[in-house]
Amino acid sequence: MTAVRGRPAAPFLVPLAALLAALMAVLGAGPAQAATGYRYWSFWESDGGAWTYATLGPATARPSDGDVIGFRFSVSEDSGGSAKPRHAAGSFGDICAGTPAEEGAKRVAVVIDPGTAADAPAGERPPARRTACARTAADATAADALASVAKPLRYDSTALLCAISGYPKTGCGEQVSGREDGPGSPAPSTASSAADGNGADDAGGGPSAGLLVGLAAVLALGVAGVWQARRRRG
Repeated sequence: MTAVRGRPAAPFLVPLAALLAALMAVLGAGPAQAATGYRYWSFWESDGGAWTYATLGPATARPSDGDVIGFRFSVSEDSGGSAKPRHAAGSFGDICAGTPAEEGAKRVAVVIDPGTAADAPAGERPPARRTACARTAADATAADALASVAKPLRYDSTALLCAISGYPKTGCGEQVSGREDGPGSPAPSTASSAADGNGADDAGGGPSAGLLVGLAAVLALGVAGVWQARRRRG
């Protein structure tokens, strides 16, 4: 604080200014945000030799003869961040080389990637990756092709694919709390249930930003008013 006409700044201005600075610092440093994801089997299709996230579910999609479909178990926030199967997408010739074509049937190469240990639910280990050639009826869905080579399958009441070949044993699309933004954050841990959508993320975070902004504005006006009054009296 600068002096006015040879006089030092009023002593009471210093704590006011310090408090104002502290409030602004609190406003600038928002709470750490934790990403939230879900643990589930994602469904993929081969498009020109590259994996693309399927736009239809396996119970609806109907692959053609010679197609490659993939399933990957992982933890991700949304489809844009889902992990792709760790196997070449354009590998129909390799996977189905030993399965001859038949009249009235189709062959679909199936890639099953149970993911990594980091994706696995507590107490479970992912089985090995594998591929299989499904020979099905010409009008079969991707779910039909998968069921012909990877039973048992498990679905929930909404037809969400929960398990392939019995993995995982329990759970289905459960919410997983992710890493807080920044280094040194804890690894993801399983939450007890899916998001309830009731706005609970807003609770327990101390005073709101609006309140702090209001307090900062009042203090700023007070400091300015006192400063002007001191100048007029000086």
